Amino acid sequence: MHNHGDFPAESLFLIPAVAAAAAYWAGAVSKKSGAWSYRRLVYFLAGVLTVLLTVLEPLAGWAHQDFAALALSHVLAGMAGPALLVLAHPVDLALRTLDPVPAARLRRAVTSPPARALTHPVTATVLVAAGMWAMFHTPLLPAMQQSMPVHWLVTAYLAATGCLFTAAVLDCGPVPHTLRLRAGALAAAAAVHAGSAAWLLVIPAAGAGSTAAGAMALLASGLAVQTALALILLGQQRGTTRLLPQARGA
Repeated sequence: MHNHGDFPAESLFLIPAVAAAAAYWAGAVSKKSGAWSYRRLVYFLAGVLTVLLTVLEPLAGWAHQDFAALALSHVLAGMAGPALLVLAHPVDLALRTLDPVPAARLRRAVTSPPARALTHPVTATVLVAAGMWAMFHTPLLPAMQQSMPVHWLVTAYLAATGCLFTAAVLDCGPVPHTLRLRAGALAAAAAVHAGSAAWLLVIPAAGAGSTAAGAMALLASGLAVQTALALILLGQQRGTTRLLPQARGA
């Protein structure tokens, strides 16, 4: 933990987390939201808390000492947290509840060419796979364990790309994509994730000591999140799961 006097620097992350939760809550209970589902409110609060836990003690401290804790932190920040946040549809809620001018600006932003490119299933999969590989198979791993600011930056990258990937897979981006393409992206990401875990079982990461327990934790927890996404995709195909697009039709 990084202290300034008796104040832990990590506690500063509580400010944006609480602000985001309060803003979402205000939007969810406003009349403009159109009887917004409280289940989505629970998703959002759980998503914020899940990502926040990875940068606060005790998990952040454990991740600097235990590779299994670092692997769990990766799944929470880059997979589970983003999945919950995307299922909460915060952009859709914002488009419904903001005043006309900021809502129009937000709509232009989420439908811009960069946003369309970043939420394409292929782009999002490459970003997620690159981050996953860099985290476990490059000098970034020891840097994360030695420096808390590096840990924070990597967590931010994992959360951001995880949200882009989940939005792409669940078709919550500004451009619709076929189910086959989205399912292929999920399968590709799952393969990279499983391959990375298998590699760590055979060849421990440099400077991490034994990575067997962490590799198994990475494989099992990642598979759980990917299975949940696959079930949602299956529900979309059968017409039993309704996901309001975040950037379309709000």
